[in-house]
Amino acid sequence: MCVTEKKLVLKPANLSFDAAAAVPVAGLTTLQCLRDQGQIQPGQKVLINGASGGVGTFAVQIARYFGAEVTGVCSTGNVDMARSIGADQVIDYTGEDFTQNGQLYDLILDNVGNRSVSDIKRILDPNGTYLLNAYSPALMLKLMLQKTGGQTMRNTDVEKANQGDLEFLKELLEAGHVVSVIDRVYPLSGVAEAIRYLEEGHARGKIVIAI
Repeated sequence: MCVTEKKLVLKPANLSFDAAAAVPVAGLTTLQCLRDQGQIQPGQKVLINGASGGVGTFAVQIARYFGAEVTGVCSTGNVDMARSIGADQVIDYTGEDFTQNGQLYDLILDNVGNRSVSDIKRILDPNGTYLLNAYSPALMLKLMLQKTGGQTMRNTDVEKANQGDLEFLKELLEAGHVVSVIDRVYPLSGVAEAIRYLEEGHARGKIVIAI
């Protein structure tokens, strides 16, 4: 496989190859969602639905780096991990409905897509932004048809690899502002097993294939 040099940067010196491999797609997705589409600002209240997944773990950390107050939504077993990577508040969705607690958010990054448009509008600030980063055909269609007033509700369109954004992520990683959260590392011979585990939908952070 040949890759243009405009889409490459040097591996951060302080990262293993496994940790570095976990960064580009999820890291670029997160950065471009929060910074470019969400226009995240210091002091904003940001909700990450699916805070323990591949994008979610980067989203919690990068949102904190930009100075936001971050709330992560995840399952019971991932609450401590979400706190450890910087979430100011963590909501365990098995015991609390995050759309019913009365809190409004300036920016929501939804990596799950399991709530209705009306649920989301209820917790989104009148001038807030909701970004759907999940494959949910019914919700995606509703967002395209939605008239939201001052609210912005849209599907994400990201993962555009470029040297500038990769360099930005490299600097965050080298400075320790962001770390790769890796659930499991499989050998190349274990790809099928890795995919089966991924499809269960409970991976914590990233799954890496070691070649």
